[in-house]
Amino acid sequence: MQLTVDISMYPLHDNYKDPIRWLIKRLDSYQGIERVTNSLSTQVSGDYDAVMQMLSVEMKAAYEQFGKAIFVCKFLQGEFDLRRRT
Repeated sequence: MQLTVDISMYPLHDNYKDPIRWLIKRLDSYQGIERVTNSLSTQVSGDYDAVMQMLSVEMKAAYEQFGKAIFVCKFLQGEFDLRRRT
């Protein structure tokens, strides 16, 4: 089963851009998971289990690296064309 997730990270400190960039770079290291980032959020799409495992690992790593942050995620079962523009 495929999963598409829309993720927004809000680090709770003044230097908020570096943790976001750090997370996006780490998301790019996963094979078989497509990523698109815009000015508001990042979308990832891939196999359900792979995406959920990636989120678990990377959210925990972000908390350990940078401390408190808010993650807002929206989940859509199935594939979604992340490159499509309307």
